[in-house]
Amino acid sequence: MARPRRIVLLRHGESEGNADDSVYSRVPDHALRLTPEGRRQAARAGEGLRALFGDERVSAYVSPYRRTHETFRELRLDPALVRVREEPRLREQDWGNWQDWDDVRSQKAARNAYGHFFYRFSQGESGADVYDRVDAFLESLWRSFQAADHPPNVLLVTHGLTMRLFCMRWMHWTVAEFESLSNPDNAETRALVLGPEGRYHLDRPFERWCTPEPYQVP
Repeated sequence: MARPRRIVLLRHGESEGNADDSVYSRVPDHALRLTPEGRRQAARAGEGLRALFGDERVSAYVSPYRRTHETFRELRLDPALVRVREEPRLREQDWGNWQDWDDVRSQKAARNAYGHFFYRFSQGESGADVYDRVDAFLESLWRSFQAADHPPNVLLVTHGLTMRLFCMRWMHWTVAEFESLSNPDNAETRALVLGPEGRYHLDRPFERWCTPEPYQVP
């Protein structure tokens, strides 16, 4: 097994929806573009990633959304060193029908009260649903490590919630731990780094907005 030395997760740059969430009522979520600031953020992230990877090979997986593809292009990674695949299981949480803006706002308020992991948007997904598809992707990713020539770096270009859920699954966090953490900023990274003892460690924590309150185990 050729486990990579690092697995880097990157949130897309600022999108039209991040700058003005009313755009969701006019443009499908998957079709939203990066803003000029989002392109600049992605370009800066690319500088750091090119320095990190150096001349090492990279296996990249990109969410099928326009903003993640645009983010990946702005990274300007060497195509001779990168094997890239579109990966639908790394897409954003499906929030359902955004055309009814009042309903969306009502559901977002309900999700904040109910919890991001368990609340399911009408005609959409819960965080738990995203967790399940991230889990399925992780199994495929782990099988890819069986190849003796697997690149020493993995890059996932995805979304904030998906990043947190990927780390939750990998690190075996509880739901309470997940709920206490904030999404990374646009074009921000987290990396799982393989340590000398053979275990992966998160290079830096997610910001915490509250203290986790897990259910008591009998």
